[in-house]
Amino acid sequence: MYSNFKEQAIEYVKQAVQEDNAGNYSKAFPLYMNALEYFKTHLKYEKNPKIREAITQKFTEYLRRAEEIRAVLDEGGPGPASNGDAAVATRPKKSAKQALQEAVILPVKFPQFFTGKRRPWRAFLLYGPPGTGKSYLAKAVATEADSTFFSVSSSDLVSKWMGESEKLVSNLFQMARDSAPSIIFIDEIDSLCGQRGEGNESEASRRIKTELLVQMQGVGHSDQKVLVLAATNTPCALDQAIRRRFDKRIYIPLPDLKARQHMFKVLDLIPDILLCIGKKKEKCLVHLGDTPHNLTESDFDSLARRTEGFSGSDVSVCVKDVLFEPVRKTQDAMFFYQTPNDMWMPCGPKQPGVVQITMQELAAKGLAAQILPPPISRSDFDKVLARQRPTVSKADLEVHERFTNEFGEEG
Repeated sequence: MYSNFKEQAIEYVKQAVQEDNAGNYSKAFPLYMNALEYFKTHLKYEKNPKIREAITQKFTEYLRRAEEIRAVLDEGGPGPASNGDAAVATRPKKSAKQALQEAVILPVKFPQFFTGKRRPWRAFLLYGPPGTGKSYLAKAVATEADSTFFSVSSSDLVSKWMGESEKLVSNLFQMARDSAPSIIFIDEIDSLCGQRGEGNESEASRRIKTELLVQMQGVGHSDQKVLVLAATNTPCALDQAIRRRFDKRIYIPLPDLKARQHMFKVLDLIPDILLCIGKKKEKCLVHLGDTPHNLTESDFDSLARRTEGFSGSDVSVCVKDVLFEPVRKTQDAMFFYQTPNDMWMPCGPKQPGVVQITMQELAAKGLAAQILPPPISRSDFDKVLARQRPTVSKADLEVHERFTNEFGEEG
């Protein structure tokens, strides 16, 4: 019987794609969402791992497209269009992820696109404040592209033995060519490729940079499907020759208002992204993942506005802290009431059926397993935000903006 869910999902997808290609975004979005709901239900019953993997891949693809359409609709994009040209014209602005898809996914899946003088990008530098998801973005794109992923840091390439570091760099690139299509991801590249000629630079450090320059130049002028990805929080510290080797230098900024609003819904609290995507107002008031809450859509909007200047990591830390607030309330509570399903929940002294008792006393009576923390509320976020501050300063942002104006591009 569960195969009917897959069939229904496929039918919705066909309709969604048809409306999407025609530029009818307002019609395509709910069709995509219906398809995702049916795919999700089918996954609960599907036992075949290969089929589950294939459905999950499609699920991710359609979910991403639904989010893109939703972004267009939220920005007041045009409604139903009459032809496919309108659909192209109203697609979201090019993002860092889309630029990486051009470099990673298209050459693998559509090699016929890259003929003659048209060659895929060969080196990307992702830079920006800490906590904006640069490393995560690189790994996510590599997963989508089904490429071999080599993740290295300076400690992986530096050796105390003379000439060993250069060999490690050379071997890394050779392995990447042998395993093509592949991605070499160098995190915190500034620690490996600082400015040459500085007083504290060692001979070994200069040799590593020289070998890296040679290898990147070789990759850039070959047909090997090898992409070099690097991330840094301090792009100004990079050696100019290394900087020049990166075809694209993309700024990953702090999340904007809509991004922060979305993060509060999905980060840590919400493992199931479908719970809030496309839902309006009170329709979102079920659970944030496995964590009950009573926040409204306006609460999420307010949280996003209050966290101007927060990085994605800052929002994540805030959410993690909020998750413990109901536990703290339960520990300090002096009054509890019994829910219809025989669970004990902390409350105020005027709650109907209230019992003056503490968590420790309930546990002493053998009721520890029946104690339930209250739902997360707006006041929990208020309490956490009162003591949390953003980790990125305005001075840091100004440095990145100057670098973007001189050498980079917005992501």
